[in-house]
Formats: sequence, structure tokens, C-alpha cells
Amino acid sequence: MLQGQLNNDMIAADRHRVHHLADGREAIFFADHGHTVPKHVTDVRPLDPRGEPGGLRFDRLTGEWVAVAAHRQSRTYLPPKEECPLCPSGDGRLSEIPATEFDVVVFENRFPSLGPALGDIPQPGIGADLPARPNPAVGRCEVVVFTSDHTGSFSALDDERARTVVEVLAQRTAELSALPGIKQVFPFENRGQDIGVTLHHPHGQIYAYPYVTPTAGRMAARATEYLQATGRTLMGDILQAEHADGSRMVMEGEHFSVFVPYAARWPLEAHLVPHRHVPDLAALTSAEKDELALLYRDLTRKFDGLYDTPTPYISAWHQAPLTARDREASRLHLQLTSPRRAADKLKFLAGSESAMGAFINDVPAEQTAARLRGVAS
Repeated sequence: MLQGQLNNDMIAADRHRVHHLADGREAIFFADHGHTVPKHVTDVRPLDPRGEPGGLRFDRLTGEWVAVAAHRQSRTYLPPKEECPLCPSGDGRLSEIPATEFDVVVFENRFPSLGPALGDIPQPGIGADLPARPNPAVGRCEVVVFTSDHTGSFSALDDERARTVVEVLAQRTAELSALPGIKQVFPFENRGQDIGVTLHHPHGQIYAYPYVTPTAGRMAARATEYLQATGRTLMGDILQAEHADGSRMVMEGEHFSVFVPYAARWPLEAHLVPHRHVPDLAALTSAEKDELALLYRDLTRKFDGLYDTPTPYISAWHQAPLTARDREASRLHLQLTSPRRAADKLKFLAGSESAMGAFINDVPAEQTAARLRGVAS
């Protein structure tokens, strides 16, 4: 049993129920405290059967996997409210959520980058020939719908709903981590058209990868090397140093702190880090999740409060890969970033960043932290 599994069992049966959509995909309903989920829902849409997975191609130059999902070209793109697939069904319109009202719903993506099949993928050896056909892009992609309201964002959620969303992310982390072949679970939110979202309705996503992603692999290797050399966790020492310095701190609670990283890559970037070493959201206690929901929500409000219009961002939950060594060394943390460098200017990943992975940031971390501290959350 994964650490934290018992905590996630606190979602009682009347607040958590699995239903199925017309093509067999799971749709999991979650309710706020004091609410209940529907016992029966029926998706009557004439959906085609689910297709085969896309392909995984191994880049022999970098040693990294690339998913090719041509079927995603036909996915819904920025529809008007009356055609939004994440709004409740009703008034003669059928959506991805076959209910007239809901609190939070998670469903398998209709246009997944990974899945629906599960399983292990081979690790190509040095000098191996290209396979006759790409490996199936096994894994799972889920959509997390925060609210039945079409407008708004995570920052607009009340305390209870923010807490439900955090509980859902923890529960899904535990469930997806137990699936065959999964090596890493990544919850995230792309917010704003400038980031590239295809649906305006407030939502996030979760990818369950059949491999460890390049960024997670580099971070885990670094954390493991540090633990072996010092006997301490890298993120724990970074957090201690940020507390001692203070110039990059943004918020501090009993269980979590928020700071702008010393070597921030983006003009707006903040890390939300637990004081206790935990590998993922599933390992958090109930008290920790209570505080996390509010700090996370308030941090997104600070990002929005910097300008007169909502700030586009990527909210990335860095969780340890699913190996014992990585989980011992790697600490959960949230990385919230935005390319917005001024009210009317965005930072684009140009030659140095895109081709070389060498970031150049126009804004010092200390300046960003001071601006965020100055915004009332």
C-alpha cells in the first residue's frame, strides 16, 4: 500500500463514485464535504468505441521518449460556452459530464496523449535498431474539472472546493500510481489562452507516464546524489536556506512555504514546498492538505493580483517517480510559472531556451518575490 493511501480513503462512498461514459471511459464524481455524488448517471451519446493508443518513439540522440498522438488533431478547440464539453449536461445538450450538476469530476481524456492501454515499455539498448513500428503509447490521461461553472479559475474557488480538489489530486495520485506499468504521475493545470489551453472551463489534467520524464529524471538523479553525499534531502536544505535568507520568501504556513527559486527561469515563478519530506500528494496528512488547499489557492490569487487581467500560468506538481530510491530522495513540490513579464508582454522560449535548454530570465527572483508579497491574497 502506498504511503498516504489510508488518508485518501477518507473520501466516503457517498462523496466519491465511479461511473462510465458511453464509450467505456471512467468518469469519477467527487463531492464537497456535506454534499453527495449522484448514484446513477447515464451517458446516452452515440460515441464511437475508443481507438488504439498513439505511438511512443525513442529519440536515440537524447535518450528520451516522444509521444505521437495524431488523433488529438481533432480535439475540441476553444468552443463557446454552449458547446463546452466540461459544463454539465442539460437543456438538450450533452457534454462529457452526464449530470445536471456536480462538484468535481475526473474523467479519462477522450483525446489522450497516453492510453487507454496500460503496460510496460521496453528500454532500447545502445545501438538498437528502430522498431518496425512505434511502441504503443500506453499510460493514462485524465481531466480534472474543478467546478460546474464555466467561467473562473482555481483562484476563484472557495475554501471547501479548493480542499476537495487537493483531495482529488491526492486520491488520483494513489490510484494511478498503482496501475500496471506507470512510472510517474503528474498533475498539472494549463491556465489561459496564452499558455495554449483548448478549453476555457476551469480544469486541470493528470498524466500517468509509462516512463520517467526527462525533467523528473534529472531532478531525481540530482536529489539522490545529494542524499548519498550529505545524508540530507536536497529540497529540505534548499527550503532551510530560503527561510534563512528571506529575500525570496512569499508565504509561510505551519506545513508549507512558498518562495521564488534563486535560479528562477520564468519572469513569474514560485515553488510551494512541504516542510516535511513527502514524495507525493498521496503521502500528505489531512492537516497538511487543509493548509495546502488554501496556500495554493492564495498563491494563484497573488499571480492574478499582479495585473488588471488574469495571469496565464502552468501549475506543475512535481512528484517523485515510483521507485523506492527516488521517493526517498525527491520531495513533492508545486512549481507555478507564468511567461508574463509585463502587463502586455510575454516571454517566449526562443533559441537559447528552446534549442539549448539554457534559460535567460529578465527578472531577478528577489524582485518577483517582493511583488508577490505585496499582493493581498
